[in-house]
Amino acid sequence: MELEPIIQFDKQLLLMLNGSDSLFLDGLAMVLTTAATWIPLYVSLFYVVLKNNENVRQILFVVCCAALCVLLAGTVDDTIVKPMVARFRPTHDPEIGMMVDVVDGYRGGKYGFFSAHAANTFSIAVFFSLLIRSRVLSVSLVLWSLVNCWTRIYLGVHYPGDILCGLLWGGIVGSLVYLMYLRMKSRSKTAQKFVSTQYTATGYQHSDVNIVMLVLALTLVYASVRACLVLA
Repeated sequence: MELEPIIQFDKQLLLMLNGSDSLFLDGLAMVLTTAATWIPLYVSLFYVVLKNNENVRQILFVVCCAALCVLLAGTVDDTIVKPMVARFRPTHDPEIGMMVDVVDGYRGGKYGFFSAHAANTFSIAVFFSLLIRSRVLSVSLVLWSLVNCWTRIYLGVHYPGDILCGLLWGGIVGSLVYLMYLRMKSRSKTAQKFVSTQYTATGYQHSDVNIVMLVLALTLVYASVRACLVLA
């Protein structure tokens, strides 16, 4: 299979989607792509796990599974795949680097295949979607991951192909880690099926899930306010 036409299409697509003339979108993308922005979301997910598991052992098991998602999705990418594949980020690409719209001089590291942002966020989204089984949470976490992906393309630090491969790897990692979690859990305790309207099918309270939704909404408001301050 000839890869060059695909690579060239990837580059042209990036140039179409990258950047804008909007200072608001520039600021919004910079805030949303920063890992620290999403700390409240991670804390709220930890709260839900803490509140809806019976003992410290179960809580630590879920936390370790989430950490394993990040380790396999992002760390493997950054330490093994990116140096091995050595595909330049758009901002460092000798062919199109000067045509990429850069925000505040941010260009990222030298190599970009594949996107650790996409892999990390989607692995977490898939794992917690399968773990909690709340439709509204699942949709929100997937959209959260896609928003992170958008920021990487907007800022010109990843090609769409980098994002697509990152999402694929993140989805595989999140699914496999959940299957491991399910298998280990079935050895220690018989799985229960919750049918109350107060709980999801896996026993997580909807009221606790709503806290995650509130945190997500407030984080987006915070990011928008920060972006508006750029215009002031």
